[in-house]
Order: sequence, then structure tokens, then C-alpha cells
Amino acid sequence: MNSAIKTEAEIIAMRQGGRMLATVLKVMRAKAQPGMTPKDMSAIAQKELRALGGEPAFKGVYGPPPFPDVICISVNEQVQHSIPSDIVFKAGDVVNFDFGVRYGGMITDAGISVCIGGKPSSDAKRLLDGTEKALAAGIAVVRDGCRVGDISAAIEMVLKQYRLGIVQELVGHGVGHNLHEDPEIPNYGQAGRGPILKAGMTIAVEPITTLGNPAIAQLHDGWTLVTRDGSWSAQFEHTLLVTKTGCEILTKLQEKPSEK
Repeated sequence: MNSAIKTEAEIIAMRQGGRMLATVLKVMRAKAQPGMTPKDMSAIAQKELRALGGEPAFKGVYGPPPFPDVICISVNEQVQHSIPSDIVFKAGDVVNFDFGVRYGGMITDAGISVCIGGKPSSDAKRLLDGTEKALAAGIAVVRDGCRVGDISAAIEMVLKQYRLGIVQELVGHGVGHNLHEDPEIPNYGQAGRGPILKAGMTIAVEPITTLGNPAIAQLHDGWTLVTRDGSWSAQFEHTLLVTKTGCEILTKLQEKPSEK
């Protein structure tokens, strides 16, 4: 049985995979322009990852039906797990790229949301800024000995400040040997509650938000989740290594590992 505490070799593999993942998301941000489609972007992600030497962690996962693509790309009211489509990006759209990489037998998971054309409406800006700042707040409290509820409460506080809906069905999670491991990390909760994190654990923290009611529904493809009220959604995510003094962001481009 695999341990939640990763070995040094496993951590090294996750660092390398995380850098690949961050590189692909950087390309996604740069290439996401009006006139492109999710299928176009998926093809780019697949080509970039292959060149880097990694494998896509999402394709074929779970089911039925197994996920058919290498990346989840959600547009506007699409929330998560969206199968790349032929929707044409328009200026002002909010698009989420959620990607997973397998390298050396280990998995990292991360996501970004972007505004197509770079000029969001005031509501879209609130959605993007609030969700990204909530992720930063959650990351800031991660350290050896903290509880999951500490992360959840920090995220929830920021999301409430930005008046954003919190999708309760979708949560952060442990990651590494598998795409989803214990513990689950909700984006709402009470500090001082929940499982205790230990140095050497690897987790994915991912606020998932809406501009309106957070209720969601699944489309007939068996994967794509959308808001019931049609409000727009965003997600930001990083894979983290818990350390004695804080955490290392494994899915962030950087010259060398750093700790908080």
C-alpha cells in the first residue's frame, strides 16, 4: 500500500512532472486567444507535454465513460471536467485549463483560469481575482501539523469577501500515486478541524467558484459540469509538497524549490 508520505525519489519525480505541467499551462495562457477552440488547445497541450517527456494523467481516467481527452477545458458556465469541444473562444470569455501530468509514476495536478483577450468584465475580474487570491490564502497556511480545516477556512474567507459561490461538491485532494488521494480538502470549513497534514504529503488545493448560485449539473457526456443558473465559474489549482516550515509549490515554474 502506498504511503501518503512520499519518498525523496517520488518527490523528485513530482517536482519534474510539476515543472512540465507549469510549462504547459504557461503555453495555454499564451495561446488562448479569440478564434481558438478547446480542441485546438488540447492538441497544443498534448504536443507540448510529449516534447517535455511527460504523460497526460487525465486521459482514460475513471468512468464510465473513461475521460476521452488529455485536459479539461471549461468555458464560462462550464465548471469542471469539461471535455474539449469546438466552442470558439470569444473576447471576454473565462476559460479554465485543468491539467494533470504523470512522470516517473507520479502525478501532479494544477489549473488556471484566464480571460480571453485579457480584458475581463468587472464581474469576470472579481471571479478571477477572488479565486486566485483564495488559492494563495489556502497555500499560505499549509505546513506540517496544520489541519485541512485551516486551509478550507482561509479559502472560504477570501471567497466570501469577493462574494463568490463555492461549489461544495468539488474539493481539493491528496495527489501523487493516484490522481485523487486522501485527504479531501473542501473550499469551506472551520479552522482547527479535519485531518492533520504531515511533512512529505502532497496535496492539490483548488478553489472552484461561481459568480452566482453554486449549484451544478452534469451534461449527458457524463463528465462536463455546468452551473444550473448559467453563471460563470473559475478554478485555480496547485500541487503542493507539505514541508516542516510551510510548503513547496510543485506546479509553479521556478529556478529551485522554495519554502514558506
